[in-house]
Amino acid sequence: MEADPQVSIVIPIYNEEENLPELVERIGNVMVASGRSFELIAIDDGSVDGSAAVLGGLAADRLWLQPVLLARNYGQSSALQAGFDRLRGRYVVTLDADLQNDPLDIPDLLDRLDRDDAIDMVSGWRKERKDKALSRRLPSVIANWLISRGTGVHLHDYGCALKAYRREIIDRIRLYGELHRFVPSLARDVGARIAEVPVRHHARVHGQSKYGIDRSFRVTLDLILIIFYMRYRQRPLHAFGGLGLWLAFPGALILGWLLILKIGGEDIGGRPLLLAGVMLLLVGVQLVVSGLVGELLIRIYHEGRGTPQYHVREERQSGTAAARPKR
Repeated sequence: MEADPQVSIVIPIYNEEENLPELVERIGNVMVASGRSFELIAIDDGSVDGSAAVLGGLAADRLWLQPVLLARNYGQSSALQAGFDRLRGRYVVTLDADLQNDPLDIPDLLDRLDRDDAIDMVSGWRKERKDKALSRRLPSVIANWLISRGTGVHLHDYGCALKAYRREIIDRIRLYGELHRFVPSLARDVGARIAEVPVRHHARVHGQSKYGIDRSFRVTLDLILIIFYMRYRQRPLHAFGGLGLWLAFPGALILGWLLILKIGGEDIGGRPLLLAGVMLLLVGVQLVVSGLVGELLIRIYHEGRGTPQYHVREERQSGTAAARPKR
């Protein structure tokens, strides 16, 4: 293999031993036919079946296959990040290991990135899904609607794992928790320009789905995090302080009015309004203080670690465009 392959393919795996031989063979055939040098980073996320042993056997005569065995099951986001930490290619492709994504679509996604310099990420759209179970389709519909409305990044299919990226986009993001479903939103946040293209989709033949109707509830909670991250990460005082002022202002008005009544000789000690005013004012002040603490932490984060607050797409000097940065 080349020291730096053109394409890095990252696949998180959990209990997919029956699918792995066909998956690896099909990816190898497609990529060899495409003429692009590549590596396949297969992340076994603590599988309890024979997935790790199958990967080891497949890697014995395939120099481009790199199995990575995690110590336990950490979740899809951590598995993807483990692959991102090890990739070397100029382009990055992700897909699932259940054979529902078709490796034949990979060259088309890469060709789109080659043809169009205005695109940094190509996201697959399972336009004709083969899932029959309502427990798979309904959560996907709900999740796509919620994420698109909440983040402003409108895609038909956030749940499609088949995606292609330019390397610099992957280098700018970090995944943890269950943020894998929000990768397009995170990519847009770091400056990626995104296109969505229809891709093939196949029904699952082997193994069992890892998703269910409960996923929609987890998506709602994660969506709150991602909205805050995208809108207020650089200015937490605007989030906490704004809400704090909305609470503290009416609380101060209530207490001011009660003070006037008290000066006029009325008894205000037994009024529920007094408790409401005190609570609104205290909670509002606490939120403002939390926003100030957040601003200090952001300052430490950027200045102490040297973390950039922005990403440059290109620089123009003497009338010419500088080359796109690789990292």
